[in-house]
Amino acid sequence: MLFVKQASLVNRKGPILLHDNARPHVSQFTIRKIHESDYETLKHPPYSPDLSPTDYHFFKHFDNFLREKIFRNKEDAVNTFVEFIYSRTPDFYCNGIGTLVKRWKKCIESSGNHFD
Repeated sequence: MLFVKQASLVNRKGPILLHDNARPHVSQFTIRKIHESDYETLKHPPYSPDLSPTDYHFFKHFDNFLREKIFRNKEDAVNTFVEFIYSRTPDFYCNGIGTLVKRWKKCIESSGNHFD
């Protein structure tokens, strides 16, 4: 499904990085490491609350999944993360990526201004 709807996101040589413009993310050290890692980055407006990764798709669902869970050690946390990943359908990921692309385009088109 992702191959059909967003082929340009699949037919890449490596990961695509979308992160905000916080100082640690745009430091010369970070930029150099991203370049050395051969990651492609997406342009990000200077201020765009509409793309906040902690409020968006994956993390919102993951946060709900983690509610009331207790981890006694690192292995419990890792196993719970893996359980979450496998509990989602391929459509969950396709829809999230597709919606992110649309939101990202709207942010770029609105020059980072908030939109509904």
